[in-house]
Amino acid sequence: MRNNLYRSLLSILACLFMLPAQAQIVAPGVPYMPMPAPGAPNPYLQLLPVPAIPVFTLPDLSGLTNNLPLAGMPIPFIGTLQPQPTKPYTMRPGIPQQTKRQMMQMMMPIMSNVMRMSMPDAMNWFAHKVKVKKGVSFDEVVDSMKLRANKLNFKYVGNNLMYKDFQAVLGDKEAPRIEVHSFCDIAVGRDLLKIAPEFLVFLPCRIGVMEDANKELWVMMLDWNLDWVAGYEGQLGVTPELSRGAIEVRNKMEEIMTAGANGDL
Repeated sequence: MRNNLYRSLLSILACLFMLPAQAQIVAPGVPYMPMPAPGAPNPYLQLLPVPAIPVFTLPDLSGLTNNLPLAGMPIPFIGTLQPQPTKPYTMRPGIPQQTKRQMMQMMMPIMSNVMRMSMPDAMNWFAHKVKVKKGVSFDEVVDSMKLRANKLNFKYVGNNLMYKDFQAVLGDKEAPRIEVHSFCDIAVGRDLLKIAPEFLVFLPCRIGVMEDANKELWVMMLDWNLDWVAGYEGQLGVTPELSRGAIEVRNKMEEIMTAGANGDL
């Protein structure tokens, strides 16, 4: 269900936001039609499958454009969709902050009105979390992750003991123990950066360990699962090499997380 929800969201974003006014690239299985005039019903939205979601029912999407004053207008989004750079470490043009701001302002109605997402909800979708087994201590979690990383040839490159800064700098003695530990597969990391230097913002890979409000321990990382974009790789410019590298890194990071959650010393 999660992957279907993201595919539908990607389809909506592709149709409404991520294309110039005259572009003819649309989601797979959706025929091209000219963008409607401002205020007119959007024919794309009537073709997009909307999965059933427990807890709440998605509203009728056919009227969504009535709440989007920018629907049907040219979107000044800078992109290339080029699958392979001309040479390694080729950097794409930067995206102006004003353009990013416009993009996010157009996405907010979908996130808040259609997806019913608050900021904590959005963060929860992008976090991959594993609950630590009872009886496994915080230090055992960290030690287990380091041992498994070494076994997988992941280099341990540092940590951020946030809770100590909370205490020393902010005088907060009530905050739970929270740490962020960083790992890197230098070979895969290099190959990913050759294809997409912007991948650097995800490196090194970070795993957070924290105690929650109920005194239970969790390990978590950014969930960059490529299953979310399955079927859209070509449109997003995801090369087979980039896909393999990202999947390999994620699988190893998940194994490190699981070892920590189980206390596999």
